[in-house]
Amino acid sequence: MSQLVRAGVARVKISALGTYVPPRLLTNADLEKIVETTDQWIMERTGIRERHLVDKGIATSDLAVEAAKKALAERGLAPSDLEAIIVGTVTPDMFFPSTACLVQHKLGAKGIWGFDVSAACSAFVYALQAGAQFIATGAHKKVMVIGADTMSSIIDYTDRATCIIFGDGAGAVILEPAESDSPGLIDFIHEVDGSGACSLYMPGGGSLNPSTHETVEKKMHYVHQDGSAVFKYAVRKMAEVCERILERNGLKGSDVGAFIPHQANQRIILATAERLAMKLEHVIINIDRFGNTTAGTIPLAMETARQEGKLKKGDLVLLASVGAGFTVGATLLRWAY
Repeated sequence: MSQLVRAGVARVKISALGTYVPPRLLTNADLEKIVETTDQWIMERTGIRERHLVDKGIATSDLAVEAAKKALAERGLAPSDLEAIIVGTVTPDMFFPSTACLVQHKLGAKGIWGFDVSAACSAFVYALQAGAQFIATGAHKKVMVIGADTMSSIIDYTDRATCIIFGDGAGAVILEPAESDSPGLIDFIHEVDGSGACSLYMPGGGSLNPSTHETVEKKMHYVHQDGSAVFKYAVRKMAEVCERILERNGLKGSDVGAFIPHQANQRIILATAERLAMKLEHVIINIDRFGNTTAGTIPLAMETARQEGKLKKGDLVLLASVGAGFTVGATLLRWAY
């Protein structure tokens, strides 16, 4: 029996979606002037053509609030109607307080609680399931889940291996109880593998390497990536976790109406879809327009699916991610509206 459909446990649905990206663009043509690269080289290896970046003074909480406002407006709710806010991010405004606290205050959502989830590119699907448990157990009726990252704040724009990949953006969903016979969240699988920690990480600023002049000079406060190791792991694990969740629910790739994967690399997405025998028209790809926005990619891709008419009520939807940690996640659901 699936993890979210059990006797005595309420069904959970996504009842609203809102997304936001900052208006400023960084195109491949712009990057050609910054580092030794070309539009063709970037497109062939990643599928990215442009990405959105914040202006100075704009933080992750600001992106999250804009996405949250759109989700609330779509559902016709006031911020005070929420009971909890969970923010998935690897680029919090600061170590503490949590970004969830800052979002709560900026929204004016008095009397609620919240917290952050740090799982890099898997943060949205992890936060989604954390929120779902509060609904499923009856503890809450309305939980907001946000995936938001300002990756430009931790990227070295002289490092070709990373600066071509990442962008800034956010997405928010509202979780509510679903009727017993209504569409909703069906199942999930999560996994972490800490042996890959140093394949994608930011070494400076934590308790191991507190901020000093030396850590700044060594560029330890930027993303460090072993691209080959990350690519190989992601190609294998994204396909594996998708196969597992489909098999244990008696489904095949061809049953999926919308495959919404983390947008890290177009080659990873296409390899997974091919292994699952999915039709390409059911695979949601928007990495060309947004790059890798880390926790923001899946909700941004949900919005793309809606705009393209590929996300309709009752559709079987598969979310999947692989991120730094390594973190792995997959969620199976039926779209509820």
